[in-house]
Amino acid sequence: MSNSWCAIMPDSGIISMWQPRVPQMSLLRSMRMRSLRIVVNMVASTDTGLVCEEQEENKLIERGDEGFEESFMGQTLVPWGDVTIHEDPGIEPRCVSKPESNRNAMKTMDETRVHLLEETDEDLLSKRILVLSKTNKIRSSLELFRSMELSGLSPNLHACNSLLSCLLRNGLLDDGLRVFEFMKTKKITTSHTYSLVLKEVANSRGCDTALEMFTELLGEWEVKKDFDAIVYNTMITVCGKVNNWVETERIWKSMKANGCCATRVTYCLLVSNFIHCSQNELALDAYSEMVRNGFEPGNDTMQAIISACMKEGNWNLALSVFQDMLKGGLKPNLIACNALINSLGKAREVKLAFVIYDITRSLGHSPDSYTWNALLGALYKADRHDDALHLFESIKRGEGPLLNLHLYNTALMSCSKLGSWDRALQLLWQMEASGLSIPSASYNLVISACETARKPEVALQVYEHMVHQKCNPDTFTHLSLLRSCIWGSLWDEVEEILNRTVPSISLYNAVIQGMCLRGNIDYAKKLYAKMRECGLQPDGKTRALMLQNLPRDVARQRNRWPSRYREHRWTIT
Repeated sequence: MSNSWCAIMPDSGIISMWQPRVPQMSLLRSMRMRSLRIVVNMVASTDTGLVCEEQEENKLIERGDEGFEESFMGQTLVPWGDVTIHEDPGIEPRCVSKPESNRNAMKTMDETRVHLLEETDEDLLSKRILVLSKTNKIRSSLELFRSMELSGLSPNLHACNSLLSCLLRNGLLDDGLRVFEFMKTKKITTSHTYSLVLKEVANSRGCDTALEMFTELLGEWEVKKDFDAIVYNTMITVCGKVNNWVETERIWKSMKANGCCATRVTYCLLVSNFIHCSQNELALDAYSEMVRNGFEPGNDTMQAIISACMKEGNWNLALSVFQDMLKGGLKPNLIACNALINSLGKAREVKLAFVIYDITRSLGHSPDSYTWNALLGALYKADRHDDALHLFESIKRGEGPLLNLHLYNTALMSCSKLGSWDRALQLLWQMEASGLSIPSASYNLVISACETARKPEVALQVYEHMVHQKCNPDTFTHLSLLRSCIWGSLWDEVEEILNRTVPSISLYNAVIQGMCLRGNIDYAKKLYAKMRECGLQPDGKTRALMLQNLPRDVARQRNRWPSRYREHRWTIT
């Protein structure tokens, strides 16, 4: 087997290509490069490829004559114009090199050298590129690729894709794009090629740049016909990383318009992207299309769909998906079970909710606070408030550590509906004793329970305790408290509360309406006048109630007007 060496001959100031066994014509056959800046340090041989690889593939050849270096590096050469080939096997040239500079950390390899190729077999050279790329020999593989390109040789598809992957995974996007353009020119691209490039463009330059490139490629007929589900899936994944559901939907529609058949992976990605972006309706559409096309959704997809159904209020589909999971031998996780129970509870399907609860226990899941809150919510929605309080007590006895603010508030809501003010007070003291940070909403529910039970004095005590606990009352607090005091005819307390608060349309409307209904018309009129002085506009109900209670005074005035009018009229005449 022959070996070719490149060396400096310091004594004669020339580059020597020593080739003891290969005729000169075999080299001339590969001299096809024109107008190139060439740095030569090795020649690929038939068996070893790059002979000087072991001497560091990116070292420069050191020479002894500065003038020769300037002429060699600084001008555009006719291919190998200054090279003298020594055919005398007695002359042993030597390779002298100097260390490479720190430029090997660059993100592009614009100064990659090209080599005079002795081997012209494209398949053999393609295999070398493939091996070099797989072993991450970036510079060597790229040099061999460019040498083939400039010699009029074309690496095959497998070699190009391997080189492209090697460049992109090492962050050399610009060099990768040049290889990509070469492949497009030679029409040897595949869907894998486009997927590699689009993914790296998105990682390096952002989703928008990748989308622009994708749109541009779709406009090229020769390219578009190579697009398959892999390319579309890549772009859907890219959009999913930045939660861009608009472009995800557009790519999905483009995929169908171009006649590309979606895969199971496509639908799973669509469902995941849409749910993460809270586009539950689109997620359900993608799932329905997936089932129609005969694909079996996976465990994660089905559980995500159950959550989407809960948010959309589609408990029928959620229940159907849950049953399909059980029939298929899949085990829904606790999150999916809780979502289904919650969905059924909102639809007041209490019996079904407890059936799913039993199935949840049979699957080996231990109910958590979300499970109990969903069940309590189901009973509350169904107006089964006594049952909700009984369930809360059983939770407290058996699952005490799971009690949280949401569970207490759900129980307080039932107390409010029942008017069970004493039970509400007990729950409030328990909450404070447990160390929970109690918000104004919890105090509001207790005051509301007192309002329902017509216990204004207790409501005022809860209000004072709330202020003492440095919990700021809100509009709902004052509304409930004012209504409670009105029904208890505590007019002084009503006036005091109004003086404490900032003038509010809702508060004045509620007080005026309550006083009219309780028969305290005079005080209602005063508040109505004060309301108008503050620049607050009464609502329709307030105006209607005031008009209903004004006719008495108007009638008295009408009884006086006719006589005055007659006297005035006779005076005029």
